[in-house]
This record gives sequence, structure tokens and C-alpha cells, in this order.
Amino acid sequence: QVQLVESGGGLVQTGDSMRLSCAASERSANNIVMGWFRQAPGKEREFVAAIRWSGGHTYYADSVKGRFTISRDSAKTTIFLQMSALKPEDTAVYYCSSTRWGIPLTALRFPSSYHYWGQGTQITVSS
Repeated sequence: QVQLVESGGGLVQTGDSMRLSCAASERSANNIVMGWFRQAPGKEREFVAAIRWSGGHTYYADSVKGRFTISRDSAKTTIFLQMSALKPEDTAVYYCSSTRWGIPLTALRFPSSYHYWGQGTQITVSS
């Protein structure tokens, strides 16, 4: 069972930057996808960003494109989410996720495509 441990999060002001980290206990395959989702109160969990472990291709939700950057540390099976120009609408619990194997592009944005989840970390952006 892969375990994902997130770090980072907290209270920031509009326009601030923050970085989240997610360390995986192991990597089940080289073609996995790791990603970040978020869930605001009363809303469904939504896709934020993802990265393919093999090749490092990245994908973003339109709402964060140009402001957030997902990256990986191959040696440590760790991913990061660098967030800048934060807005109040970015307020949510952010979850790290990982697949057990490779998934197609069309499946990247769906939580059901991911097999492992972190515990979540709260980010609150004050106006």
C-alpha cells in the first residue's frame, strides 16, 4: 500500500505564494501519474495538476494554469505544487494523489482514476 504524506499549507493572503510537497512511500511503477486535487466546502473534489512520472509531462486545470507549477524529485518519489498569485477561490483542502499504473490523458482529471490519496492539507487564502 503506497502512502502519501503531504506537507505545507496554511493561511496566506491574496497574491502570496506557497509550496506543497507530497512524499510517496514507494512507487508502484515507472509510468504512474501523481497529482493534486482540491476540495472546497460544499463542492466536489476537483483536479488541479498532474505529472507523469516517466517523462515528466505536466497537466493543469485552466483555473491554475500560469499560476501553479507541479514538479517532481525523481530520486525521492516526491512531488511539489508551487502556487503563486493565490486567490481566495483557491481556498480548499488540497490532496496529493497517485495512480497504481499509467492512465490515459482522458482520465487524468478524474479522482476515480487515482488509487492512493494523502490526508489533505488546508490552504486558506484571505482577501
